[in-house]
Amino acid sequence: MVVSFDGVCVMCNGFVRFLARHDRNRRLRFASSGSNVGAAAFRAVGQDPDRPFSVVLVDGEQRYVESDAIIRSITALGGIWRLAGAARIVPRFVRDATYRIIARNRYRWFGRLDQCPLPDPALGDRFLT
Repeated sequence: MVVSFDGVCVMCNGFVRFLARHDRNRRLRFASSGSNVGAAAFRAVGQDPDRPFSVVLVDGEQRYVESDAIIRSITALGGIWRLAGAARIVPRFVRDATYRIIARNRYRWFGRLDQCPLPDPALGDRFLT
């Protein structure tokens, strides 16, 4: 499973650090929008990798965006994190509308980096280029 994210978004980078820290089974890999792998994932779902508006989760041939990508990424952590799957009881249109409000305001609320930070060397093999 590959989580593609906006590499200059402070909130997105925090989400990726959270996933990497809690992914004890190392099921997830990560690709910023500025990497070849990340850019391809964004293009595959019709997003401009220079202005991504969603996290993209690639699981085999399946691609998930918005709230589905977040929920599936968290449940992939296993253990207690599988309880996040309960969020699926909220209708997708409500979850995605909330996601879009946060995504539209993420730079204003959380900040924007000048460039994607280098990954922690301990996690380096999990970050794709």
